[in-house]
This record gives sequence, structure tokens and C-alpha cells, in this order.
Amino acid sequence: MPTGYAAGMTDPEKSRRLVGVIGLGLMGTAITGRLLELGFLPVVWNRSPDKAVPLVAQGARWSDNPLAECDRIIISLFTSDIVAEVLDQMGSALRAGHYLIDTTTGEPDAVLRLGQRLASQGVHYCDAPISGSSEQTRRGEATVLVGGDAETLTACADLWPVLGCQTHHCGPLGAASRMKLVTNLVLGLNRAALAEGLAFARAMGVDPAAALGVLRASAAQSKVMEVKGQKMVANDYSVQARLSQHRKDVEIILREGTNRALGLPLSEAHLLLLLRAEAEGLGGLDNSAIAKLWRIDS
Repeated sequence: MPTGYAAGMTDPEKSRRLVGVIGLGLMGTAITGRLLELGFLPVVWNRSPDKAVPLVAQGARWSDNPLAECDRIIISLFTSDIVAEVLDQMGSALRAGHYLIDTTTGEPDAVLRLGQRLASQGVHYCDAPISGSSEQTRRGEATVLVGGDAETLTACADLWPVLGCQTHHCGPLGAASRMKLVTNLVLGLNRAALAEGLAFARAMGVDPAAALGVLRASAAQSKVMEVKGQKMVANDYSVQARLSQHRKDVEIILREGTNRALGLPLSEAHLLLLLRAEAEGLGGLDNSAIAKLWRIDS
């Protein structure tokens, strides 16, 4: 039983420790691990129940519908459309007073539509995408972007440190989803630039590991170098965040740019690289595998 479940704990205290988790991909699994580590009891659900098995063995609890058992639920799914579909499937258990924290990197307009529908049922919904990989989330090093009202922010105050070491309230519902797209645009281009730079180093006869060390000590330094640089140098593409996930995000970014009559030529070029990487079978690898397009591992 996780830390915090003392025999004398009152029912309200136990209720606060119960937290639903819908979606057990890389990020949902990392979030569940954090909840267990910090003394919560995660009540988990995933379309493929087998993903829950190791988490249940660690102390999580399976539920066919966490909405029926928890007041507060963290959602971590692939797209906003899937979030809406899953909530429709579980909707009979939705009730006024529920707090839903949606960590999905989704489309801002879809987030707003879903939030308006849930608000009509008395459900508190906020978008809270996480800036950072599943590994950074697992270590408590990610940054949480939150869009929603002050009441929801306060009611879930004890959960923000579970999701990351920093929380930024970006504004009303949808603001965090917009900010996440901004961060993902810059982050993805940083990864592509690093991959190309390391390939260029090798072509110039410079050892990529040595180049990475100099880059990290120079004005070119970025967080990407700390998180993904060594993976690229070591040809380690074990998954922290899948390349295909970021391709999906770049497609959203470009749609949002088009909707605002803003050309994003660097992101357009980036999408072509990601599509090429998927065509070469790299979509299921870590997003650092974009480096394989330059064959720096040859």
C-alpha cells in the first residue's frame, strides 16, 4: 500500500489521495509512477488493459471507469478527439464537482469546445500539457502549463508537483494548449538543428561527442543538448517521447499557423523531415531518432 494510507486516515483524506489516470502511454505511465511515489493511490484505465499490469503490481488500482471512483482525474491521451471519445464512453459517471486535468497536447479549439460542454455539467476541466519527456516527468523535472480558472488550480494544488517541478498558469482554458504548441515548435526545431549540427561535425572530421561537449559550453547551448544530445551521440533511441507523437504536434502547429495566416517555413521543413523519418520506420522510436536521417550513426 502506498505511503500515506495510515489506518487512522479519514474518508475525506482517503478521497483526496485517490486520483484517476486515464491513458497509460509513456506520459500516463510516468504520471502514475509519480503518484505512487508521492503517496497517492492511482486508479487507472487504458484501452489496452495489459499496460496497467505492472502499475497495478506497484500499487495502482485498475478501474473500468475512474470517473466513478475519483473526484480528480488526470487524462493523458494522444489527441483531443480521443479525449472527447473516451469521456463520451465513460460519460455516465461524470458528475458536477469532478476535476479533470487534461495533459494531452491537443488542439486549442477542441479543448475549448470540450471544456464548454463539461462546464454545462458542472465539471471543472483544465488543459495542463506537460513540457518535458516522460523520463523528465518520472523524475519530477518537467514543466506543467495550465489553462483554467483559479478554483481548479487551487483544488488541484497538491497534484501540480506530481506532474512537474514548475507550474505556469498560462491563463483561461485553452491558453496552456496554445503555449504548449509554441514550446513544441521551438523544442522540435532545436532537436532537428542539433541532429544536423552533429552530422555536420562528423562530416567535418569532428568527433560528435567532442562537438556536443563544446556546444554545451557555448552560446549554442540548449536544454535539448542535455536531454537528447547524448542519445544522438550514443545511437540510443529508447523511447522517452515518440517521434510520431511530435509529427502529430507539428501538424497541429501548422494548422494553427494557417488559421492565423502565418507562414511557418521552418516547421514546414521540419514536418517533411518527420514524415521522411516515419517512412523509414523511425516513428516508434524516441524523437531524437530524427538524427538517423543524417546517418550520424553510420
